[in-house]
Amino acid sequence: MKKKEENLKSFSAEELKKRLSELEEKMRSLKFKAEGAKSKNVKEGRNLRKEIARTLTEMSDPKRKQNSHGKK
Repeated sequence: MKKKEENLKSFSAEELKKRLSELEEKMRSLKFKAEGAKSKNVKEGRNLRKEIARTLTEMSDPKRKQNSHGKK
């Protein structure tokens, strides 16, 4: 398995939101490209969905929410 270049745990909440919007935009454009022609990288959609899921998982992490609201 390929080593991840970026560690999502080190991202701030704003950086994760920005990353999520970029990934969703890539996914949207990939879907529109797929309508007209065959993609050279058939796994690209699957990989984008996985990256979106990883980002959403990290955003919903209870530890991240606790740190953003101060220590409880």
